[in-house]
Amino acid sequence: MAGATQKKLVFRHPLLVRLTHWMNVLCLFILLLSGLQIFNAHPSLYWGKYGADADPAFIDIRAYRDGNSIRGETRIGSLAIPTTGFLGASEYNGALSVRAFPSWLTIPSYRDLSTGRRWHFFFAWVFVLNGLAYVIYGIAAGHFRRKLVPNTNELAPSHLAHEIADHARLRFPKGDKARHYNTLQKLAYLSVIFILLPLMVATGLTMSPAMDAAWPWLLDVFGGRQSARTIHFISATLIVGFVFVHVAMVLLSGVWNNLRSMVTGRYAIEVEKHP
Repeated sequence: MAGATQKKLVFRHPLLVRLTHWMNVLCLFILLLSGLQIFNAHPSLYWGKYGADADPAFIDIRAYRDGNSIRGETRIGSLAIPTTGFLGASEYNGALSVRAFPSWLTIPSYRDLSTGRRWHFFFAWVFVLNGLAYVIYGIAAGHFRRKLVPNTNELAPSHLAHEIADHARLRFPKGDKARHYNTLQKLAYLSVIFILLPLMVATGLTMSPAMDAAWPWLLDVFGGRQSARTIHFISATLIVGFVFVHVAMVLLSGVWNNLRSMVTGRYAIEVEKHP
C-alpha cells in the first residue's frame, strides 16, 4: 500500500555514552539534593568577596514570625515573594519549620551540613571522572564531531526559526531525520557539556579553601568566593531547567522509544514499507 510505514530499529547510542548518561543522572540527582542541604546552612547569595548576615544579598530565602506562626519569603533584589510551605518555611514532622528548602528536597532530609557535604563532595568527584571519560571518548571517537557539532546550514537563522516553530507545535522528526539530533538539541547539549557543567565544577573548586590555596587565581577569575558560590547556584539552576525540558521532550516524543535507545542503544524510526 502506497505511503504505508513500518518500524525499524537503528543504532543510536554507543555503550559508553549510555553508561555515562545514567551515571550523570545519579550524580546530578544526589549533587542537587545534597547541594540544597549545604545551601540551607546560609540561604543567601552575594556578589564579590564577602557574604555574611550584615552584607546585602541579592537573593535571600528567609522566614519571619507572623503572630503565632512563621512565614516564608524569597527576596530577589527588592522584590519579596511569599513562599510559605515551600521556601523559607515548610512542614517538617507535622509543623512549619524554618528551612530554606524543604526536607523532601535535601540529602539528608534532616539538618546535617557535615553529612550533606560528604555526599556532595564524593559524588562531585564521581561526576568529574565520569564527565572526563565521556569527553575523552567524545573527542577520540569523533562522537562530538559526528553527532553534536551543527553544520553551517543548521545554524542558518531560517533553519533555526523553522526548528523552533516545529518544537512549539510539538512536531518531532520522522524517518531518517529521527536518527540524529536536531540543531536545538545539539546546541543545548553542547552548552551544557562545555559551558554549564565546567562552570559548575570550576566554581565548586573555587569555594574550596584548599583549592584556593593551591590555585589562588581561581578567586581572581570569578571575583571572589561569594561570586563563585552564586555562579555555582545559577549554573545548577540552569542545568535543572535543562533537565526538566529534556525529560518533557522525552515524554512527548515517545518515552519508551527514548528509554530503549538509552538502555539498549536501539531507536525505532518509521520507514516506508516496500511491497
